[in-house]
Amino acid sequence: MIQAIEETNAGATENVRHLERFEQVGRNRSEPAWLAPLRESGRSSFARRGFPTVREEDWRFTNVAPIARLPLRPADQVDSQAAAEASRNAALSEIPGLRLVFVNGHFSPALSRKAALPAGVKVGSLAAGLQNAAPLLQEHLGRHAGADHNPFAALNQAYFTDGAFIHVPAGVEVPEPIQLVFVSAATETGTVIQPRVLVVAEANSKVTVIENFTHAARAVYFTNAVTEVVAGDNASVELLKFQDEALDAFHMATLHGRFGRSSNVIAHSFALGGRLSRNNIHVTLAGEGLECTLNGLYLTRGEQLADHHMVVEHAQPHCASHEYFNGILDDKSRGVFHGRILVRPVAQKTDAKQTNKNLLLSDDAAADAKPQLEIYADDVKCTHGATVGQLNDESIFYLRSRGLDRPTARRMLIHAFAGEIIERIRCDAAREELDRLIWDRLEANPHLAEAK
Repeated sequence: MIQAIEETNAGATENVRHLERFEQVGRNRSEPAWLAPLRESGRSSFARRGFPTVREEDWRFTNVAPIARLPLRPADQVDSQAAAEASRNAALSEIPGLRLVFVNGHFSPALSRKAALPAGVKVGSLAAGLQNAAPLLQEHLGRHAGADHNPFAALNQAYFTDGAFIHVPAGVEVPEPIQLVFVSAATETGTVIQPRVLVVAEANSKVTVIENFTHAARAVYFTNAVTEVVAGDNASVELLKFQDEALDAFHMATLHGRFGRSSNVIAHSFALGGRLSRNNIHVTLAGEGLECTLNGLYLTRGEQLADHHMVVEHAQPHCASHEYFNGILDDKSRGVFHGRILVRPVAQKTDAKQTNKNLLLSDDAAADAKPQLEIYADDVKCTHGATVGQLNDESIFYLRSRGLDRPTARRMLIHAFAGEIIERIRCDAAREELDRLIWDRLEANPHLAEAK
């Protein structure tokens, strides 16, 4: 007991020490008074809990101790040639439409691209929106991504500096995707980059938002991002996140969504970069008759770890949710999938499906899958499943019987495995470019066509 108390006290002291380095960030900020309690709530929550450990059930497969050991420091605003080149060369850069670029979490107007928007649509810097006291920010910012249960969301809530604010009024369709490019340009080890995004799509609106994380860093850094999405009744929203951080970087991301009646929301996650990455996703199906799809692909190599931790909360009847996550793992890398479908008592006629498939290209690669169903209603249709293994010999034999050699057969099967996820992207331009990019990444893998 005494040892436990001593460990708790030592941990709390370490948490406060981490936070002291960030206090200087907010001293000269000009922000509305209502934001101060939110920031203090995030700060106190993180000070109390600190970084999670593998002793916690939700984190037992993902050890974030390497992040806690970094000399954490807030990111400076930079304007470097390397950052400019990284933003120009980022994936999906050729897709038309508005493009906002953030360097080390700070908005860069010079690197951004303007485009015409329908009347009433607002897209811009979150920091600018706070200075202008946009009323929707007070209503939604920090109200969905709760800091109490997620220490990384708490840290972001306390010390985020900038990010994006997107508001699509009722009945408005944005014809081209809105791109948010986050460039990490850290020059000091332990740099923490904390962007925040709020998307509000009102009733009967339609929008596609792309989040793209890339880098021009010369040091080990930590990205800690939070995105909140509100979809109104009958809204159609597509979110696409492409994470291609440096291979020695750390990436933690939180996505919280609240969706209204008869809305249709699809969220994609493509995780390719980072030494350790995790996406914490929690969506609440808050209106009847809506459909939500979570769709993801992770490609890992070396000693990378990619983790997706999801909660889909069915809070109203007649809703459908679908989760499809595929992983292709090589070398000594690891993939983690933790999916929980929570069906509230009122959520009768729920239709929920959850699938996780992992393809191991190496005997040393590993995957941990934990699909869960927590059902409190009695008239539902819920299924889940997970697979981990190497390529099926019968499938290879079938293709070889059609005249293909073994390396070609392997490549076709692996590309098809990734294609299952890519083909669900609705935005044509994004789907086509990501298909080419994933193809090139897979073809660059020397193990792709190896005969086994």
